Amino acid sequence: MTDKLIVEKQGHIAIITMNNPPANTWTAESLQGLATLVDELNRDMEIYSLVIKSDSEKFFSAGADLNLFAEGDRAVAGDMSRYFGEAFEALSRFRGVSIAAINGWAMGGGLEVALACDIRVAEEQVQMALPEAKVGLLPCAGGTQNLTMLVGEAWTKRMILLGERVKAAKALEIGLVEEVVPTGQAFEKALEMAKMAEQQSPVAVSACKELIQQNRSNHWNQGYILERELFVKLFHTEDQREGVNAFLEKREPQWKNK
Repeated sequence: MTDKLIVEKQGHIAIITMNNPPANTWTAESLQGLATLVDELNRDMEIYSLVIKSDSEKFFSAGADLNLFAEGDRAVAGDMSRYFGEAFEALSRFRGVSIAAINGWAMGGGLEVALACDIRVAEEQVQMALPEAKVGLLPCAGGTQNLTMLVGEAWTKRMILLGERVKAAKALEIGLVEEVVPTGQAFEKALEMAKMAEQQSPVAVSACKELIQQNRSNHWNQGYILERELFVKLFHTEDQREGVNAFLEKREPQWKNK
């Protein structure tokens, strides 16, 4: 797919490493590659979760390469906005648990890829921002929507309209990240969380994630109905029987993801 994304599998966990030094900027190639990769992971029933990380010491990701937009080419803008949207929306719809291990600066599209994940772990030295308006642009990869859902309208306006940078401690306080860890420990913590997800039925996790995210576009009342429907639907799965009987028999369940 692309050498800008390195994929490794550890048991039921897929590890995606952004590999476009020095700042892990996103390109058309890497964005299309991410969309394709997530689609493949969705079909791999042995994968229950994914962790996205960077090997760069300074950057998680600096977002888009602004050289692409220097000429004001509308066709390029249209293509790149579509690639960004398709890639990060695919990541958001990953059927398992997605975790961003943020070990360096996350700026623009570099923060938006983390916003598309279910959980974010940040190291204490990290800074995050959506500074697009400083260069006459706007976040087009879900930033205005996903950030608002996480931290509310007021902090979203501070970060986007004022261009305010947020350090890790403040990000934790406002709900932008779920965990702050010492320098060098984001990936270790993200793996720990991914292994926690392995203890859950992957079929049940997928259904729960669908329910949690459905209220982004549907009314709560529709969620209540869907909740009951998916509960009954789980009784068509092997994992439902395995989970209940393992509990009653006081043993660890052996999930089959079906």
